[in-house]
Amino acid sequence: MPKPKSHVSGGDSTFRRRLLIGLGVLLVVGLLAGLLARLAGGGHTDHPTPNPSPSVRSTPSATASARPSAAATAAGATVARPPHTSSPTDFAAAFATTLWSYDSRRVTQQDFVSGLRLWLTSESQYADGDSVAGQVPDPVLWSRMRDTGQTSTASGAAAHVPDAYTKAIERNPAALTQAYIYAVTVTAKVNIAWDGGGRGAEDRAITLAVQCRPGSYCALASIAPTVYP
Repeated sequence: MPKPKSHVSGGDSTFRRRLLIGLGVLLVVGLLAGLLARLAGGGHTDHPTPNPSPSVRSTPSATASARPSAAATAAGATVARPPHTSSPTDFAAAFATTLWSYDSRRVTQQDFVSGLRLWLTSESQYADGDSVAGQVPDPVLWSRMRDTGQTSTASGAAAHVPDAYTKAIERNPAALTQAYIYAVTVTAKVNIAWDGGGRGAEDRAITLAVQCRPGSYCALASIAPTVYP
């Protein structure tokens, strides 16, 4: 019997990784250019100016406070809720882990998208819900995934702020203090399984725009494009 086709084909993993490597810089630069242009012309009320260099760090995985709770990902649950953290990298690692971890048998496509959108900032001028929905298989494909019992689990999420973003903020600190949005790139190992013992694995990468205002928990603003086969 032919092997069910998963959302991410194992045979295309090498091709996708090469595309991600080749396009990664362009995606980051495009995201940064869009963010800086958007923020510079936003006309928002300025906040007190902090140190223009983001106080963030690379992280091998989300911290305990940022990691999706076991209760939220237990059987029958929908989607893990946003962590209470002021670290852009911890938040980004937790979101990517949630985005890439699902059980198509226990959550509908609509509920999965709705759950991910709860991670978005409440500031509508920055919240890009379409970019979130664009990372999830459409309802027809999700139905096929459910029929084959497909599940996905992400592990080892590592997040960092790209040097290009840090340098851009150093050149234009006002772009940060208007909206406090950080570009964060996350990588992780994703393992996919389906009925009949089928399995596949690949490395993934994604760039997120994370809003972390002083005195507030971080929230998602937008997702940069991801290459799919």
